[in-house]
Amino acid sequence: MIPDLSNIFSRYEQLRAQADALFLQVRSQFPNCVTCQEGCADCCHALFDLSLVEAMYIKRAFEHNIPYGPERSALITEASETDRKLTKLKRDLFYKEKDGVSQEQLLTEAASLRIKCPLLSNENKCLLYNDRPITCRLYGIPTIIDKRGHVCGLSNFKAGINYPTVHLDKIQARLEALSSEIATTVHSRFTELDQVYVPLSMALLTKYDEQYLGIGSQKED
Repeated sequence: MIPDLSNIFSRYEQLRAQADALFLQVRSQFPNCVTCQEGCADCCHALFDLSLVEAMYIKRAFEHNIPYGPERSALITEASETDRKLTKLKRDLFYKEKDGVSQEQLLTEAASLRIKCPLLSNENKCLLYNDRPITCRLYGIPTIIDKRGHVCGLSNFKAGINYPTVHLDKIQARLEALSSEIATTVHSRFTELDQVYVPLSMALLTKYDEQYLGIGSQKED
């Protein structure tokens, strides 16, 4: 049986709210630079992975908001197709790294890759907008992670000017701590459960049950 994780998810929601507040703060200071608006889906084609806590939260929101039926089946099918594309792209990047391509070149290439999120509707609307990941919530303002700055290519932020910048490393560290707490709370026998990152497509396809979380003995599985 999976223990109650509501307290952990509640603290994730608090972190998510803080991310929203940061976005609103920057947008209020630089309204002409933040160009996010309904119908823009640039961030919905970016590649990034989710920590355990976000992946489980997204899957829970998906099951709560998208009932069984044709829509859910179609989304699962699209998630599967998206995941196959991502697997191929990651495999290609892996082989390039083996061939001696620098880490900086690989990161630049990965940042330029575009694949549509399976939760993006034909009307360019997120089907789980209220529960979208933190990366999506901060996409339109300047961010930095692992000493690399990033800003949406459709924004009007100018190079060479100092703007308020969100340090995603700090947010990521808090997500990792929550993921680690999940592993501890469920008494997972998998020592690296909290270090598993997956794209959103895989989160939709995954069944976060006792077997996946490593609850109980291997014999019981």
